[in-house]
Amino acid sequence: MHTIEPYFNWRNLYLSAEDPNSPFYGREYNEFEFSNQIYDHIIHPQWDFFGSPTMYAKILYVEYDERFAIIELIGEWNDCIHNDIMFFKRDVIEPIMKRGVNQFIIIGENVLNFHASDDCYYEEWEEELQGGWIIPLNFQAHVLKEFEHTGISRYFFTHESFNDFPWRPFRPLQLYQKLLLGIEYLGEPPMLISR
Repeated sequence: MHTIEPYFNWRNLYLSAEDPNSPFYGREYNEFEFSNQIYDHIIHPQWDFFGSPTMYAKILYVEYDERFAIIELIGEWNDCIHNDIMFFKRDVIEPIMKRGVNQFIIIGENVLNFHASDDCYYEEWEEELQGGWIIPLNFQAHVLKEFEHTGISRYFFTHESFNDFPWRPFRPLQLYQKLLLGIEYLGEPPMLISR
């Protein structure tokens, strides 16, 4: 897992460590010392710790004028034991939402498992979106099935085209527009609400 680096091709456009509105503002990274880990697996030092012992994040891009954020995750999403959604919402999402962001693209290619608890934080997040949405992008099939099985999926805007979406060729605004308008990959535009 130590070779899985957060997506880096947008670093010339946005760095969360240099964004005063980011919860990771001022964070310094040591590329030579691998100190973060998930269970007994060392992970790349560019991932950001936000309170969960099993899941790390990277804010890849935030556009405050358009009110959207793109966040990549790695690890095990474990609400059952560690209440990961609480840490994620309180320590990553809420500081961004305070600046008006209400549309979230959550990239989950490297989320290995999901263990549910109650849905209080998901419901709260949805209520605070005020017309926005949450799109889970490229989560693994078994994780999406668990979202659905436990009812968490009702808080996300899902579409089968989001399950294997080739997002890397796009710049952030292009990706946002593709998902928002449904151009080329979707048969219809997504609604501007999360359900």
